[in-house]
Amino acid sequence: MTKVGVCLSGCGVYDGSEIHEAVITLLALDRAGVDVLCMAPDSDQMHVVAHTTGEEMDQTRNVLVESARIARGEITDVAKVGAEGLDALILPGGFGAAKNLCDFAVKGAESSADPEVTRLLREMHAAKKPIGAICIAPAVVAAAFKDSGVTASVTIGTDEGTAKNIEALGAEHLACPVAEFRVDEANRIVTTPAYMLAGRISEAAEGIERLVAKVLELTSAPVATS
Repeated sequence: MTKVGVCLSGCGVYDGSEIHEAVITLLALDRAGVDVLCMAPDSDQMHVVAHTTGEEMDQTRNVLVESARIARGEITDVAKVGAEGLDALILPGGFGAAKNLCDFAVKGAESSADPEVTRLLREMHAAKKPIGAICIAPAVVAAAFKDSGVTASVTIGTDEGTAKNIEALGAEHLACPVAEFRVDEANRIVTTPAYMLAGRISEAAEGIERLVAKVLELTSAPVATS
């Protein structure tokens, strides 16, 4: 059975995974009949935000523990996951992707990704296994491949400032409408804007479902040889 990893970054759009994006991803994978492995870093969140007010709270929360809320408790430390056990990897968005999986939210063009997330993404790429990244999560991909010689082609939609920071990390940005996705055939990376552009859950779902279908298609597609 095809096994797809889903890398979460907490629970909640402002400081963790965007819950709609994560659940749509998990639902699409389940409907496709694949085995899913949810994972997250075992580390503290950058900060905690009250989602009723948008204000920072004087609390400390663990990314793995918070991600377990979405995964219904079935969660694995990303440090324990290797590419050899996966056929594909998908990263939902939410500010947690830019705060907890990498520091793009605060460092932009100077950002770097979590060491274990970087390791896994690079392992997946080396094994020519597909990677999907949703919403702001392409920034994690760009940060993980910084200075690696890999030029990933990704989209976060149409925001010029974010796109420039992603390109400063060494990636190529491709504009994309909310319901569509972009594919980097050479690097087997699929990205879609979701809530970078979506105004409602159905808009986000359309692009995410198409991304999942493309990622699964790539798991069985022949690998191009140069």
